[in-house]
Amino acid sequence: MANGVETLVSPSAHRRIRRRTAIGAPGLRALWRFCCKKPLGALGGAIVLAMILMAVLAPWITRYSYDETIRGARMKPPGAQFWMGTDNLGRDMWSRVVYGARISVTVGFGAVLIAQALAACIGITSGYFGGRFDLCVQRIVDAWQSFPFLVVILSIMAVLGPGLVNVTAALGVVGAANASRVIRGTTISVVQNAYIESARALGAGHLRIMIRHILPNVAATIIVLATIGLGAFILAESALSFLGFGVPPPYPSWGGMLSGSGRAFFLDAPWIAIYPGLAISMAVFGFNMLGDALRDVLDPRLRGAGGRVR
Repeated sequence: MANGVETLVSPSAHRRIRRRTAIGAPGLRALWRFCCKKPLGALGGAIVLAMILMAVLAPWITRYSYDETIRGARMKPPGAQFWMGTDNLGRDMWSRVVYGARISVTVGFGAVLIAQALAACIGITSGYFGGRFDLCVQRIVDAWQSFPFLVVILSIMAVLGPGLVNVTAALGVVGAANASRVIRGTTISVVQNAYIESARALGAGHLRIMIRHILPNVAATIIVLATIGLGAFILAESALSFLGFGVPPPYPSWGGMLSGSGRAFFLDAPWIAIYPGLAISMAVFGFNMLGDALRDVLDPRLRGAGGRVR
């Protein structure tokens, strides 16, 4: 320090400061290139981000609670006070749609987490060990996939009963079969690489090879499958709620709103069904577009065909 005012900074400290200030620039440039190259994927990402923000900020962006009955506001059309109108019980539809995003986000991300964890364990171990183990596991997966998805889900929910945890667990377990096949195929191609043999020659165990060498190389596939699966799980949760096997009232579920007052009062107050239906459509569209764009960017087989963001 000179005269108690100036502080001497070493050249290495200067380099660290420059790296920290410039660390966000490549990410912003890559994001801009992604938006320019994949506009639908960027639109899907914006929809997904808006949906997550709605779920997180629901108490702050709504004027009423999702189950609050407003006196004298039964089946009011959309207007300045009620942006999406009210339902047959005088509840604000905007509040119910926003809080319904919480149900969809929770079920979607929870089911994807369970499904991808199971699929990764099954697919990586099956593709890595191969032989009879792979044959036995794949026959089980074949039997798993042979049953219609909706029939299996309805059967499980009939046994477990409706509820947020039960819906999430059932969707995650049933949805793991298809993803495990894709992860297995990627694992088989990774196992053929020379570095896997090198790791074995150096004495690495099976678990270490699968975690340190195979899992990072199939992570892109898992991310793409998870993103695409989110839309499917949200749609499946809405279908279960529509049939009465999803999240029970008074919690607002988009499918439940379609099934209950939306179906009964559609002719008198169509907005009760239109806005939850639009929310489901936008959520599925957003996740599917984002998943397709991420697949084009992260799948190495598509990079040579112009799928890579340059």
